[in-house]
Amino acid sequence: MNDTLTQILALVVPLIVAIVFHEVAHGWVARALGDPTASQQGRLTLNPVRHVDPIGTVVLPGMLALAKLPVFGWAKPVPVDARLLRNPRRDMMIVAAAGPASNLILAAVGAVLLGILARVTAGSEATWGTGFVALNLVNFLMINVFLALFNLLPIPPFDGSHIVEGLLPEPLARAYGRVRQVGFALVLILLIGIPALIPSFDPVGTLVRPPVEWATGHYFALADAVAGTAQR
Repeated sequence: MNDTLTQILALVVPLIVAIVFHEVAHGWVARALGDPTASQQGRLTLNPVRHVDPIGTVVLPGMLALAKLPVFGWAKPVPVDARLLRNPRRDMMIVAAAGPASNLILAAVGAVLLGILARVTAGSEATWGTGFVALNLVNFLMINVFLALFNLLPIPPFDGSHIVEGLLPEPLARAYGRVRQVGFALVLILLIGIPALIPSFDPVGTLVRPPVEWATGHYFALADAVAGTAQR
């Protein structure tokens, strides 16, 4: 298979799985806290067709990967009606945190599977199939960690903004919440536009990369432990 196509598939497939679980986790927790909206609209499913946004889940991440820029994307947001939650301010923070939490759990699953693969194939001749699976698992682990921590940035509409909004006094929270109306444009300007014009302005590298590297190091250590090796 063409190497570029292999690289793209090994990025897009893990990203779709990570984003789908992320969105469904929001809906599951919202339902548990009193809001059945996502369930009523048939969005509590792991069927990617119900969640994938062609641009945000496939095209943009692929283009960013080819351009060697930070890979991020989005799915169709799972609908949450804060008015139906039992304690709207507190519960919206919990619902928002559920997405990143699901990704950190998936990263642990990816680490364990990667360790099992390494243990099972130890001493065997490398094949394209095992290499492709390993590449998917490595990307799955790293994408989930990045997606979790990236989404905790306090920039609307990321999950971190809902957590910050819930912590702020109500007057400040209302003013902060209004920023969400221009959130998507703000994300593009801060994360792609300004860094393209001013390379030294790198919020992802400054705020996200250090904790991502720290966390992925621990996840790879888990994979090594499962594989029975002392180091990567």
